[in-house]
Amino acid sequence: MGADAFAPDEQSVRVVTVAFNPGEELERFLASLATATARRLVVVIADNGTEHDVVTAAAQRHGARVVGDGTNLGYGAGANLAAADLEEDWIVVANPDLVWRPGSLDVLIDAGRANPAAGCLGPLLLNPDGTVYPSGRALPSLVKGAGHAVLGRIWPDNPFSAAYHTAGQGTSEETRTVGWLSGACLLLPAAAWRRLEGFDDEYFMFFEDVDLGERVGRAGWLNVQVPGSVVVHEQGASWKARPEKMIRAHHASARHYLRGVYDAPWQAPVRWLLTGGLRLREELEVRASRS
Repeated sequence: MGADAFAPDEQSVRVVTVAFNPGEELERFLASLATATARRLVVVIADNGTEHDVVTAAAQRHGARVVGDGTNLGYGAGANLAAADLEEDWIVVANPDLVWRPGSLDVLIDAGRANPAAGCLGPLLLNPDGTVYPSGRALPSLVKGAGHAVLGRIWPDNPFSAAYHTAGQGTSEETRTVGWLSGACLLLPAAAWRRLEGFDDEYFMFFEDVDLGERVGRAGWLNVQVPGSVVVHEQGASWKARPEKMIRAHHASARHYLRGVYDAPWQAPVRWLLTGGLRLREELEVRASRS
């Protein structure tokens, strides 16, 4: 069926977001969705630990629905809860600290309709200062991952980190295929989301998007970045107030991901090496966060 077979308003999209002590960014996120698409829109907020009345009031103002009782399920599990009983044609998983440019969601959906091989799509994410956030990346490999982990903070432009971020390729208007897309903003056809069964709940926070991207590729689809769709990532400060917990969650998820990638018996030495290196890096970062 051709890309012009459906009018925009005949397709529907569900936007799910996970709220954990959001500030004013949630209000901006919801308000910006009003001009992001002309399609039928359903918005579901997973309450992962908030002042419930604040989230409920924001949802009522913008016609959204709230699910969850305030228990922090983790990002992936919260998104899965908000995506339950999906009936729409498309699903968006997005952080509540995004501001959608007018028409940006329609551009993303149009790109998905034009490319049936796309199992997951993401926009060009901009930081508030207008610089590009590296949201389309290569899947971690042993060499790239180790180099990025060791050198990323002391030499940000090192070749390992550049390859991992696939830097410099996401600023043109041309769509491009990447290994995975940032979970800050993802669009999937509903059929792909159902087949993949959403995020892996084992990732409490971080790496659920890397794992999803890897599974998208394994299922025969593409991860596609669409720079013509522009979204601003304000990067809310809720997680920054707890750096040690976030550092530990990030490294725990990294270990879980790598155990799945290098799961063969003969790869046990690789798992031991990576696990030891990640634990050492974790402790160094925690110490630095306390100083």
